[in-house]
Amino acid sequence: MHALRAALLMLVAVMLVSCAPPPAPPEPVRAVRTQSVTLGAAAGEYEYAAEVRSRTESRLGFRVGGKLSSRRANLGDSVRAGQMLAQLDPADLRLSVEAAQAALTAAQANYEFSMAELERFRELKSQGFISGWELERRETALAAARGQFEQAKAQAHAQGNQARYANLVADASGVITAVEADPGTVVAAGAPVVRLAHDGPRDVVFNVPEDRVGALRALAGKTGAVQVLLWSDRAKSLAATVREVAASADPATRTFVVKADIGQAPARLGQTATVKIGTPPAKGMVRLPLSAVVEQQGAPAVWLLDKSSMTVKPHVVQVAGAEGNEVLIAGGLVEGQSVVTAGTHVLTSGQKVRLYAEPASTAKH
Repeated sequence: MHALRAALLMLVAVMLVSCAPPPAPPEPVRAVRTQSVTLGAAAGEYEYAAEVRSRTESRLGFRVGGKLSSRRANLGDSVRAGQMLAQLDPADLRLSVEAAQAALTAAQANYEFSMAELERFRELKSQGFISGWELERRETALAAARGQFEQAKAQAHAQGNQARYANLVADASGVITAVEADPGTVVAAGAPVVRLAHDGPRDVVFNVPEDRVGALRALAGKTGAVQVLLWSDRAKSLAATVREVAASADPATRTFVVKADIGQAPARLGQTATVKIGTPPAKGMVRLPLSAVVEQQGAPAVWLLDKSSMTVKPHVVQVAGAEGNEVLIAGGLVEGQSVVTAGTHVLTSGQKVRLYAEPASTAKH
């Protein structure tokens, strides 16, 4: 009986051992490339996407309200100063002018009658037929008639202006960059109908984050502090001067608008460009490939190699900026440290690694 129980227990043990998962294979030793830290001086550079705009851009609208009967300017048209751009239906304005002219005619007739009547009453007064009080009453009536005549004349002049305001003309030469109303639309006084970019100096307009506003304000007025590359001709660089930095951030993007003057540079309105702004050289900077920098708990970091144990560990650094395929490290590293520059995506803290060896080249026969 005891022998049978022992045999059963042995059989169960063998079955358990056979069902257990195999032990995990040892983690492979990863091959990495490294770079020795060398501190030096480096100048950073920031790039921003920009757009070419006119220095002055006007939203043109009628001084009076009405129905838009015609529009002679279209998007992209070049116009000259004084050119007709759009017209309102003048019917109601013409009636107002006629009413003002009629009121002026009546006021003028009343004024002339009061003046002639006063002359007759002066003769009657000199002959003693009327009293002085009656003459004063006629003089007061003449003064009132004169006031009514002047008022009617001013109103007729104003109505004439209102009728002329039915024509929208360009106040400067330039290019139509936007159309905001089509014929048949009833527009209010002052509502924009077209947008006119004036001929003359050009600006490049771009947005910068809050931490760069102070540096941009310090560059204001310095000629050539900003370099502009038009996307259509990136081989040619244009010197620009920071002219204006917004005082408050855009409520949607939380960035600040910057305008840089490029003068009469041959750039078309609406062209896209790249703005490059350099920073002064700073000491203690380290240049590393972009592949060397990873994210650890929301902060930039690099992998440091301990050559004595051939293990790696993450180390938080301070990034100053990027230049092409390189990143500038402003702090967190000391001279002589070994930073992993390739193979960072598969590393874990304390992992064993080996240095990558380039394969020997095969001789060609």
